[in-house]
Amino acid sequence: MSIEVTRNERRNSVPLVGTALVAAFGLAVPHAAAQWQQWGGPGRNFVTTATGLAAAWPESGPKKLWSHPLGEGYSSILFSEGNLYTMYRNGDEEVITALKAGSGETVWEYKYAAPVPEGMETRFGNGPNSTPLVTKDQVCALGVAGHLHCLDRSTGKLAWSHELIKEYSAKAPEFGFSSSPMAVNDRLIVAGSGEGCGLLAFELATGKLLWKKHDFENVYSSPILVDAPGGKQFVLLTDREVVGMDTESGDKKWSHKHQNQWNTNISTPVWGPDGLLFVTAGGEAGSRCLKVAAVKDEGGLEEAWANGKIGIGQGNAIRVGDTIYACAGHSPTFITAVNAKTGDTLWQERGFAKAMLLYADGKLIILDENGTLALAAPDTSGLNVKSKTKLSEKRTWTVPTLVGKTLYLRDTERIMALDLG
Repeated sequence: MSIEVTRNERRNSVPLVGTALVAAFGLAVPHAAAQWQQWGGPGRNFVTTATGLAAAWPESGPKKLWSHPLGEGYSSILFSEGNLYTMYRNGDEEVITALKAGSGETVWEYKYAAPVPEGMETRFGNGPNSTPLVTKDQVCALGVAGHLHCLDRSTGKLAWSHELIKEYSAKAPEFGFSSSPMAVNDRLIVAGSGEGCGLLAFELATGKLLWKKHDFENVYSSPILVDAPGGKQFVLLTDREVVGMDTESGDKKWSHKHQNQWNTNISTPVWGPDGLLFVTAGGEAGSRCLKVAAVKDEGGLEEAWANGKIGIGQGNAIRVGDTIYACAGHSPTFITAVNAKTGDTLWQERGFAKAMLLYADGKLIILDENGTLALAAPDTSGLNVKSKTKLSEKRTWTVPTLVGKTLYLRDTERIMALDLG
């Protein structure tokens, strides 16, 4: 285990409360919308309030600000106070890194031994798969082998760490630990896998285990916090069901079956202001919207609708108003719009491989797995693609990050910054 500090020019910065807390409790924090400190961005929903994006790009694509080598992995890119944070793999090591957002220059790196767990399926890569979390003072990251590290945000020095398999008898999911941690108040919430390790809560400052509960297996999706009738609760999509849990104790409040033939539910649930929870998976599970306020006697939820023809495998879904946007299907794939209230398919558009999406300034930013980046203006009648450009020949499975007018993205070899203004 080693740490490598190259440069640190953050002496004059003012640390902010992590946007995980902003998203959870609506704290009024200056410039929170200009940060991207957790999986899914400020609201953990892949929607940003950024404005001023160009209506279209030249044929060559948006202006490239910089590009640098980066190792293997699918961790998305975080932004806080002028620095970027992500993870990558270098041989049998995983690396948590901080980079200067303006240049891509390394600020610090924290490296640790992390050979892939025995029996892990590696045909899609060796990880890391999870996205770290940036809080006021720390960077917390979960590696593919269940190594959990919490580092000082400014220096990269270790604050505390745990090995979920060794210390808590967690069981590595088939494709490795992939769920992205979140912060609620002074707690770090981590989805694990295995008997008694489905969800764990740690004291953020010290790493003290507060509780671990549930026997979830093969958890890949990331938890969210929803403000449902009766109070806030964690929601986690597991391999066979979606579950609501009390934020203080972690106790189960309800569960609802959502299962495909592979027991691989990956996409993060989407919460709507109307109390509808959208869950989806590839294969036979399809998609459904659940009324979280309507818990049945047997512990399940009332379904607003279910649509077995629309399934999102490993991609993300975005809700804007009463419309849900996602890349659905396996082969072929379609950029798809679904009515969030009824489940009716509004339209489907070809032309993209499996893709990840962001929403900003009335536009969808689309990055497909073949390295194609596009800008589109969606509405209820269709997808109006304004610009489309090829950026990479490598696999691009990571959702991009938008901060202001700058888009940060990565493939399995490089990280880059683009000007979308």
